[in-house]
Amino acid sequence: MGLEFSSFASGSSGNCYMVRSEGTVLLVDVGIAGKHVIAGLREHGHEPEHVDGILITHEHTDHIKSIRMMGRKAVNAVVYGSHGTLAEIDELLPAGRAMRIVPDEDFAVGDIEVRAFDLCHDAAEPTGFSIRSGGRQVTVVTDTGCITEKIFGEMLKADLLVLEANHEVAILRMSSYTFELKQRILGDTGHLSNEAAGKLLCELLKQRKTEKIPKIMLAHISNENNTPEHARMTINNILFEEDFMDGRDYELSVIPRSEVSAMIKV
Repeated sequence: MGLEFSSFASGSSGNCYMVRSEGTVLLVDVGIAGKHVIAGLREHGHEPEHVDGILITHEHTDHIKSIRMMGRKAVNAVVYGSHGTLAEIDELLPAGRAMRIVPDEDFAVGDIEVRAFDLCHDAAEPTGFSIRSGGRQVTVVTDTGCITEKIFGEMLKADLLVLEANHEVAILRMSSYTFELKQRILGDTGHLSNEAAGKLLCELLKQRKTEKIPKIMLAHISNENNTPEHARMTINNILFEEDFMDGRDYELSVIPRSEVSAMIKV
């Protein structure tokens, strides 16, 4: 079976993804109301008790909003996060079902192998995740203001890459946000812009050593400073300038902000 992926929400208002294999169900972040997480699970034929693990990228509310509720409802799930992340949300975690993970060290959840890696964000100890089973890999890279060699290395191996395209710089600069907030978003511990994501994908496609066409899903798009149309257009234009074409060299899609997506086979 390999892996399958669905998004329940992605954006500044909340983030939650599901990745499943033949025998294991994982959630990546639970930054939306618990009832919406459960509705997403049920839309794909699962109940909360089917969830084996909840991977938490960092402690910001749009990533952990329903962790207390889902910890109670998903009675068989272990919550996984870095030392810094779990320390920040300790009082919200289910007793005896939280496990500290070490970046760059693999761990298993059922028949899925997971590797966390450090991100560049203004949180305690934020991580992205690579999730592998059946020779396929899903890599989630959101909430990062820069891309290190380790992050890039994980992205390079992904069959499906969930990549942040948070803002269009020109829209952000003209927005009503305070100067301090704009600088935070634009900084090295902020968020990736459409342009940064496009340039990153150019380099990624140049260095890929496989003929398999990667699936690229744009995520965490700002409600105020971006649109799905801006993100897709900017990134496709940057890639086209380097002779990369959507549908031939890569498959690009934009994750809906607040809808349960179709299940995507990786």
